[in-house]
Amino acid sequence: MSALIMVIVVLLVGVAALVFWPWRERGAVSRDALNRTLYYSRLRELDEEPPEARQALEVELQHSLLADIPEPRGQKTSHTGNGALLAGVLLVVAVSGGLFMATHSLKQVNDWQAAARETPSLVARVMDPHATPLMVEELTRLGLGLRTRLQDDPHNGVGWAMLGRIGMVLNNADTATEAFKRAWQLNSQSIEARLDYAEVLARSPQPDDNRLGEQMLKDVAAQAPDNLRAQGLLAFSAFRQQRYTEAIAVWQSMLTRLPPDDARRAAVVRGIAQARVDSGMDNARLAVKITLSPVSKKALPDKGILFISVTDGASNVPVLVKKLPLGHFPLTITLNDADAMLPDRGLEHVTQGIVKVHISRDGNAAVQPGDWTGERRFTTLNPAAPVDVLVAPSPSGAG
Repeated sequence: MSALIMVIVVLLVGVAALVFWPWRERGAVSRDALNRTLYYSRLRELDEEPPEARQALEVELQHSLLADIPEPRGQKTSHTGNGALLAGVLLVVAVSGGLFMATHSLKQVNDWQAAARETPSLVARVMDPHATPLMVEELTRLGLGLRTRLQDDPHNGVGWAMLGRIGMVLNNADTATEAFKRAWQLNSQSIEARLDYAEVLARSPQPDDNRLGEQMLKDVAAQAPDNLRAQGLLAFSAFRQQRYTEAIAVWQSMLTRLPPDDARRAAVVRGIAQARVDSGMDNARLAVKITLSPVSKKALPDKGILFISVTDGASNVPVLVKKLPLGHFPLTITLNDADAMLPDRGLEHVTQGIVKVHISRDGNAAVQPGDWTGERRFTTLNPAAPVDVLVAPSPSGAG
């Protein structure tokens, strides 16, 4: 940037020199020289005149030359002209400087140069799993520095892939799409490069991009059936295009292959639940009407905890559990998948089962002497026809 300013200064000095130099003492020198030239030229012409007329003509020529001598105020006029030229040059300098200050991008250029210098250290932090994660501002500078480097090294596929991931983090779809496309073009046989590009296409708002991205994902899934990332992106693509049944099927298939402690299971389960809600499939509800026996009405304490659980009838492990403070009876409660013990096992897995009700004095989920219980088997899920459960003193204790 300092070099640019020096060039501008040199150009302005050159303009000033071009303006002033031709006018330096130009008026006086040019006029005297012209008068002398005309005088001697006229004398040569007088040589052809008769002697008696030549003397008179010479005197007349001399008087004409004397009459053409400029007055002293001519110097003043010259100084006035130079002042006008100086004012013009100063005006040019002022206008040029003003335009430069109004249109320059010194800060942006300095930021760009700083980002380029900082790029190696930022890349090292990204590659170091133990380093402090980059802030948004640092990611922005890293993206700028990477783009600058890639202009000089356009065949660096790793650099393009890193720039694409930065674009994804910064929610810059244009940068991510361009970068991942370049990385894929440089290494079209890489499954990861194809998945990166397919993912950004699947997230695009353009239908053509979605179709291309999904086709790429299907190609990868056919080539590598065990690639869970490709399966997950296919499910995501189907979900975005409101093909919920297809998305749920792919996600459920993934659950069977993911280890129990895999962190991705939670995201898959959330996706299935959201797809069921958005599609209207998640309408499974179980209504339970709880009534107290005459003995329970008389002995029921003022305070206690109500537990309602649902099993599939084959196992004692509850599928749904709801916990409520003790209230007034009869009481009707509706249970749904929000009450599921496991996110991937809700009412859709229960076609028939047993509803169990437990009123605990001390809030303990296990039945204790002095608690009240009741249960009822059901064979269909019909919210309009609640399952009636009569609560009585537990056989294991007094009521």
